[in-house]
Amino acid sequence: MEPQLSHQVTDSVATVVIRHPAKRNAMTTAMWRSLPPMLDALARDPGVRALVITGEGGTFCAGADISTLRGAAQEPQSLAVAAEEALAAFPKPTVAAVRGHCVGGGTQLAAACDLRLAEEGALFGVTPARLGVVYPSASTRRLASLVGPATAKYLLFTAELIDAGRALDTGLVNEVLPGGELDKRVAELTRVLVSRSQLTQAAAKEFADGRTDRDAHWSAQARGSGDTAEGVAAFLERRQPRFTWSVSASG
Repeated sequence: MEPQLSHQVTDSVATVVIRHPAKRNAMTTAMWRSLPPMLDALARDPGVRALVITGEGGTFCAGADISTLRGAAQEPQSLAVAAEEALAAFPKPTVAAVRGHCVGGGTQLAAACDLRLAEEGALFGVTPARLGVVYPSASTRRLASLVGPATAKYLLFTAELIDAGRALDTGLVNEVLPGGELDKRVAELTRVLVSRSQLTQAAAKEFADGRTDRDAHWSAQARGSGDTAEGVAAFLERRQPRFTWSVSASG
C-alpha cells in the first residue's frame, strides 16, 4: 500500500487514519502536504462534529519519514508545521487515539489535538536532538503548554521515549486505556462530544488556546444561536437537547 492519509465519516465523527505500515506510519512529504486540505474539507462538512486521528495497526506515527530529510530538512519541516497548525486550528473537537509509537512528527500531531487517549504500551518522544534538527518554535511552545517547560526540555534535550503512564502524569495524554479498550473509549467519548453544543465547544477551544479578541464575536453568536434557550428547555424537560448552531453554517 502506498503511504497515505485516509478518512471516513461515521455518526458525525471523521476518522483520519495514518497509513504507512512499512515505516510504522511515518509521515512522508506527500502525507504532510495532504493533511491541511483534507482538514479544511472536513471542517466545512456540516455532517462532521468531531474528528479522530489515529494510525493504522499497532502504531500511531513514528514521525517523519527520515528519507525525506536527506539534503535540506526545511521543506518537510515546514510542511509538518503547516499540517500541525491546520490540525490545531480545526474548529471542532479533535482526539488523537494513540497506540504504539507516537514519536517526533507523531507527537506534533497528537499535541495539536484537543484531547489525547492512549493505549497501555504507547511510547511518546520528541526526537530532533537525535538528528540535529531544530524543533519548530510553534511546536515547542505547544508542547510546553501541555507538559510544562521542564518536561518539554527533558523530552527535547534527551530525545528519550516515555511510556503512557508518564505521559499521563505530565499531561501529554488525558487517559490511558488497557489493551483492547481504546476504540471503545474513543467511541464513547466522541458520542458525548457530538451530542454537546458546537457553539460552546468552538468558543471554549478558541479561549483555551489563548484567543483574546473574540469575546464580542462569541457573545453575538450565542445571542443568535438559540442554543442556550434549547439547552435550558431540554434540561427542564428532562430530554436530550437539539442544538442547531454549527461551525460550518457560521462560516
